[in-house]
Amino acid sequence: MRIVVLDGYTVSHGDISWDGWTNSAGRTYNERTTSVQLTYYERTPDELVAERLRGVEICITNKVRLTRETLSRLPRLRYIGVLATGYDVVDVEAAGERGIVVTNVPAYSTMSVAQMVFAHLLNVSDRVAMHADSVRQGGWEKAEDFCYSLCTLQELDGLTFGIVGLGSIGRAVSRVAQALGMRVLACSSKEESLLRETGIEKAASVDDLFRRADVISLHCPLTASTRHLVDAERLKLVKPTAILINTARGGLVDGDALAQALQEGRLRAACLDVLEEEPPRHDNPLIKAKNCHITPHIAWATQEARRRLMAEALENVRAFLRGERRNCVNEDKL
Repeated sequence: MRIVVLDGYTVSHGDISWDGWTNSAGRTYNERTTSVQLTYYERTPDELVAERLRGVEICITNKVRLTRETLSRLPRLRYIGVLATGYDVVDVEAAGERGIVVTNVPAYSTMSVAQMVFAHLLNVSDRVAMHADSVRQGGWEKAEDFCYSLCTLQELDGLTFGIVGLGSIGRAVSRVAQALGMRVLACSSKEESLLRETGIEKAASVDDLFRRADVISLHCPLTASTRHLVDAERLKLVKPTAILINTARGGLVDGDALAQALQEGRLRAACLDVLEEEPPRHDNPLIKAKNCHITPHIAWATQEARRRLMAEALENVRAFLRGERRNCVNEDKL
């Protein structure tokens, strides 16, 4: 049995070993031993995907795309393990037609993403990095007073934290917001009575949430109906003191409209861990937009979360070798 990892560097850039995959995957199932040969690539360009997967039964991918055309050239491929929760890099329809099992890894990064939400928020409210840099550059030693501030700092207690999407990450974020004394307002399909039990108020609509929230954090999936959920019209609804946070999917936000709102001072700040195009082009207007704080899609990438991701992905493969389905996302298409 051959396993090929197409782009392992993002998940394990030298700090987590893949050695255990060969030993753990190749255990005895149904009174026979499955011998596993693991081939690892740090990155795979699109033009080499089919070549590297020729004759391979199991493919592991993070961001490398597996299109219908590519899959048609891989008659021996039987399994695709996506090293992520989102699996839009795979044409699951085409995979199902060819009997290829596709799996993902749900909920491995919940607390890591929630942590990044508040790292961004606290960076805006307390400007820790700005003041630390100022002290390093001699600002404090030159100050006339025992303390100084480069901008107005903000207390979060009592503010309204708006959450679009109450999945596992949205719920984790709501708990942290409440611990900081914030009122939580959410857009969710869950019953209002269930939200009330956790101290969350249900917004009447997305527009209602955008009008009322001091902080807006996106935690919904990217679908045809949520693409550019944050657009020019919706940005007209927000308070000029509001902060927008997106750690979900870049396509939820119309980047041009957001950049314009920031430049015109119609929004206090935007905190983005994801962009519609990644990596961004040099002329992406958000890169230089006023009060726009961008991190390079790393909310999921704490070492602890990446260890869970690799361990769960391995369990998915082992289940497949036993003839079982675990975290299969295209069960209905097989």
